[in-house]
Amino acid sequence: MGLCSLLFLVVGVVPLALAGGHDYGAALSKSILFFEAQRSGYLPGNQRVKWRGNSGLYDGKANGVDLVGGYYDAGDNVKFGLPMAFTVTMMSWSILEYGNQMGATGELAHAMDAVKWGTDYLIKAHPQPHVLYGEVGDGNTDHYCWQRPEDMTTSRYAYRVDQNNPGSDLAGETAAAMAAASIVFRHANPAYSRELLTHAGQLFDFADKYRGKYDSSITVAQKYYRSVSGYADELLWAAAWMYKATNNEYYLEYLGENGDALGGTGWAMTEFGWDVKYAGVQTLVAKFLMGGKAGNHAPVFGKYQEKAESFMCSCLGKSSQNVQKTPGGLIYKQRWNNLQFVTSASFLLTVYSDYLTSARRDLHCSSGPVAPSELLAFAKSQVDYILGDNPRATSYMVGYGNNYPQQVHHRGSSIVSVKVDPSFVSCRGGYATWFNRKASDPNLLTGAIVGGPDAYDNFADHRDNYEQTEPATYNNAPLLGILARLHGGQGGYNQLLPVEVHVAKPIAAQPKPNPVKETPFAAPVVIEQKPTTSWVANGKTYYRYSAIVTNKSGKTIKNLNLSVSKLYGPLWGLTKSPSGSYGFPTWVSSLPAGKSMEFVYIHAASPAQVSLSSYTLA
Repeated sequence: MGLCSLLFLVVGVVPLALAGGHDYGAALSKSILFFEAQRSGYLPGNQRVKWRGNSGLYDGKANGVDLVGGYYDAGDNVKFGLPMAFTVTMMSWSILEYGNQMGATGELAHAMDAVKWGTDYLIKAHPQPHVLYGEVGDGNTDHYCWQRPEDMTTSRYAYRVDQNNPGSDLAGETAAAMAAASIVFRHANPAYSRELLTHAGQLFDFADKYRGKYDSSITVAQKYYRSVSGYADELLWAAAWMYKATNNEYYLEYLGENGDALGGTGWAMTEFGWDVKYAGVQTLVAKFLMGGKAGNHAPVFGKYQEKAESFMCSCLGKSSQNVQKTPGGLIYKQRWNNLQFVTSASFLLTVYSDYLTSARRDLHCSSGPVAPSELLAFAKSQVDYILGDNPRATSYMVGYGNNYPQQVHHRGSSIVSVKVDPSFVSCRGGYATWFNRKASDPNLLTGAIVGGPDAYDNFADHRDNYEQTEPATYNNAPLLGILARLHGGQGGYNQLLPVEVHVAKPIAAQPKPNPVKETPFAAPVVIEQKPTTSWVANGKTYYRYSAIVTNKSGKTIKNLNLSVSKLYGPLWGLTKSPSGSYGFPTWVSSLPAGKSMEFVYIHAASPAQVSLSSYTLA
């Protein structure tokens, strides 16, 4: 699909071997399949979860808007916008980090389909720049009934935020979701990517200008998805994803100037999830810093990174404020759906481990330095616990292993499929006939991560034990990336490119740049190269080169084509064409007179030979 060329560039980093007795590839396939069971709307022809049928076909009609589609969040039939958007963000982040590994297992297309099912709905939910629908149905009437989504008779009224009834947390998270997804589809579906980015920009503007908590406007959400952390974290989270998607300095400035006021540099967190985003923001900003993108905000971004590392250290038990763990070693936050925090934290540990490896540095905890491999090993231990390496020898992923939950708190899986018995299941009749039935679910909810065990590793597999047996989309979303990483290995991908590695003293004498040969075409364009840093890995000396292309023509240059030869490593900042030449990156369409652009590359040799092949003047 062309996605890999966007996301992943190979450098000489030794892959980390991951031993383990679990089939992470099979677990990844199952975890993606779960999202198909959560689909609302008209199911597509390639639907693989065959026991589901069409549902929610009139969603939004009462409000005069089309809100058909999207995901049911958990075991009920309500569409809650905040957790749905977070789910899309985390699925997208998983793909952006580990899409290459997903591709190797044949699951990348399925993962992208899962993202698009969510973003198609989010586009519908944003019919005007400052209007966003954040919920369809309500938990109170929905929970009164136990019905298949295909049969539901409950209210499908839709609730929204707007300028007079703001929801910065909801709009900010939805902006983050669309921005992250726009990167996923940038090469595979450019028009769709641009559409997502347009919505994301409008939603960020809406969230920032009209501030307020969404559950003050959509009060029916308070009992189910109350925004306890407020909206400040979502504003920073959205800005980080907008910067990642656009490379627009405005969003970098936003992170730098608002880090203190909005809590990004002040809150040291021990949790990450659909409500509290600070640890995720801090991890992303730390990546920007280690990737050399902080500019004059490096001191502020350093404070973000300190808090990111505080989160990592707390998970490892190497901080002054550590997360609680069960006797079996599982991160424990609360009894109700604890595994959501486990998968989200494990994802941050996994990506940060790879960021540190790429930057060739350790994690700094109060107990001393910690190698990146230790973060990944701990994340792996959490995943292994979920998959069955725990005191109960229970897999908390439905359908994985030999001992997994049989009575999941989930309306669709607990009631006979409409394809098997189309007889109508009434609101209260579903409780009498199916909810109270002391037997295994008639439909296997493959891949679902349930709420999980309590603080003492105990678990009761009963349908009415919703705190432990109810699944949720946001439990699975971060897990996609971790499973892909554990199955595929690190693979030698530098996940910080372009990366600045700051060394105390030169490691090796840097080779002198070869003079760039000028051609008759080259006179209006000056290309200057210089090595910016070097390091030794596996006995080889690697150099990072910066190349500055400056337009001296006096007119705007378009359709730039550069020839790059004797390149033996990854290059960032240009787009390679099928013919082998290099053009502007996707975020640049022209180079105005007097302006410059930069690209970088890494290899263990003298500078590559760069020359101008062709261009047009506007």
